[in-house]
Amino acid sequence: MNDLTQHDLLPATLKMTEVTEAILAKKRSMKLSWASISSAIGMSEVFTTSACLGMNSMPEASAQKLATLLELPEAIIEVMIEPPNKVFSQTVPTDPCIYRLYEIVGVYGETIKELIHEKGGDGIMSAIDFDMSVEKVPNPNGDRIEVKMSGKFLKYNQW
Repeated sequence: MNDLTQHDLLPATLKMTEVTEAILAKKRSMKLSWASISSAIGMSEVFTTSACLGMNSMPEASAQKLATLLELPEAIIEVMIEPPNKVFSQTVPTDPCIYRLYEIVGVYGETIKELIHEKGGDGIMSAIDFDMSVEKVPNPNGDRIEVKMSGKFLKYNQW
């Protein structure tokens, strides 16, 4: 990893993977949570995390706040505001947490699609006009993880 805390060591062309590595290292060394980072920069926890991992771009003002908070050089701002390539592996990942999400979509994807069509008609839930939250919810039978997703309904055009 390039040491992004040293301005003279910055590569000529900074890559998002390097920015992500620096953000994760600073988050760890400063003992910060995604909730505290997102609160400090004024964005949602899910979107902040996604942008820091390279799957979304960040508004310039938020990227500036992030750089300041994490004591990273302003060179990261240019990278954070660029539209990303939203490329992800098409193979099922082996990380248990991510695999289980794939499993949920595999098992319930057709059900979700059917219910979206029944309730909204022939369309989809947008991942562009979208928000999401992830919470740990106490439960006497064992704590639960609650994932709430809300995306604009986009009706398919018929012509």
